[in-house]
Amino acid sequence: RVGDWEMPGTINDTWGWRSDDHEWKSSKTLIRNLINIASMGGNYLLNVGPKATGEIPIESVVRLKAIGDWMKVNRESIYCTYNSPFKKSAIKWGRCTAKADRLYFHVFDWPEHGELTVPAIKNKVTRTHLLANGENLKTSKNDDGITIKVPEEALDDVATVIVLEFQGKLDI
Repeated sequence: RVGDWEMPGTINDTWGWRSDDHEWKSSKTLIRNLINIASMGGNYLLNVGPKATGEIPIESVVRLKAIGDWMKVNRESIYCTYNSPFKKSAIKWGRCTAKADRLYFHVFDWPEHGELTVPAIKNKVTRTHLLANGENLKTSKNDDGITIKVPEEALDDVATVIVLEFQGKLDI
């Protein structure tokens, strides 16, 4: 487990309000930043620069709402999780967070062929499902790891979360 750390970031390019800063990061980028930082055991400190009047710019409100909407569905995969037990290079299509007897795979690049391969764990897999709707997914172990059969289309184009539940303490 990585030690406690925090990554500050901005919704646009500046740390305070500037009327000439219109370089707003997309909601997708901000949510994927959150996932990436959580997958490395960190906390995302997202700065919101209010106008001189104290008003939050509408561009910030829109992005914060999108983050909130994504978190309503997927909060379990972020809150109280710890960093991925796998090397970042092991999951080229997304990121992983972990909690007790669960691995959360955040899929950024949905596979065209209907299967994802995740690194092998020695534990018995007890259930694999989509976090957003609970739909169970079929898995099989092979020499490359664990293959998960996924639906034809992602549930969320930002990051669809797959939960892999297992027995015992994680053993890789």
